[in-house]
Amino acid sequence: MRKSHPVRRAVLAGAATVSGIVLLLSLKPASDPGSAQAAGQAPPAAAGQAPQGGVNGAVTGDAAQTQYGAVQVRLTMNNGKITQAEAVQAPKGGRSDQITASSVPRLNQAAVAAQSAEIDAVSGATYTSAGYKKSLQSALDKAKASAGAQQGSGNAQTLTGDVAQTQYGPVQVRVTVAGGKITKAEAVQAPKGGRSDQITSSSVPRLNQAAVAAGNADIDAVSGATYTSAGYKKSLQSALDKAPAGGGSSQAAGSGGGQAATQTLTGSVAQTQYGPVQVRVTVAGGKITKAEAVQAPKGGRSDQITSSSVPRLNQAAVAAGNAQIDAVSGATYTSAGYKKSLQSALDQAGG
Repeated sequence: MRKSHPVRRAVLAGAATVSGIVLLLSLKPASDPGSAQAAGQAPPAAAGQAPQGGVNGAVTGDAAQTQYGAVQVRLTMNNGKITQAEAVQAPKGGRSDQITASSVPRLNQAAVAAQSAEIDAVSGATYTSAGYKKSLQSALDKAKASAGAQQGSGNAQTLTGDVAQTQYGPVQVRVTVAGGKITKAEAVQAPKGGRSDQITSSSVPRLNQAAVAAGNADIDAVSGATYTSAGYKKSLQSALDKAPAGGGSSQAAGSGGGQAATQTLTGSVAQTQYGPVQVRVTVAGGKITKAEAVQAPKGGRSDQITSSSVPRLNQAAVAAGNAQIDAVSGATYTSAGYKKSLQSALDQAGG
């Protein structure tokens, strides 16, 4: 029998090896998320996990009044996530200093961890915790409204107005705005106790209906509920002022003229030794075009100080375009309150 030639065997073996390699290369490897990450590619999103997107910048919640003082929370947000939480107001003086120093850092951490206002109260700081959660929710409401406007999708926005103090108790209004219209209005705070319970139960539903029907804060007072009606209208207007540019019609947003680049923003109430200060600004094209104090200390000597200092503070705010303005001589407390409320108004615009 004839033996195979050694060269021929080598050629055949080489051909078989090449064929095997070609077949292996032609096979499609199974998907490997780990390999995709190693190659610098993002793995596919998990089912039900929405891509991140939303507000960037600072958002300041409304001041929440507690038995031991006001609590107010400011959030720093990045792409819709809370990256930092801080209390810009908290109870102070005496025992409150120790409670605040212990509880607020823990509440701040909890807010960042939870990414919501569903956080546990700190033991021994019940009132501070409740106020913190309330102000935190208000900041998140503002962020949600702002994100809805940025998306330009006409989605519903929830806007919570500032607390309006009345002779019989605080009034605070929350509205839902969709497609440029008020679709729902509710009083999250209203006078209570004694005769107030009856007045509130009778007047608030009518005020809610009137707000939805009117689409703005120009509603009639309910007979027999003058103070509640006035507080309701004030808080309602402040809620509508918080609607970001493009977030609703000119009627609902209260910014007039239908100019998408113009916003009217009302800052939170800043409590001072001589009374509350609250600032409202109009912002157009990224600049403050108008500033006014909707609340300022009054009565006795305060009337003279307010009438002298507030116009100068208004001018300074427009000139500076921010809250970095000098205090007016002789009006230290009013100036400090003005700057604080002004900053909270600008926070709502991402300024």
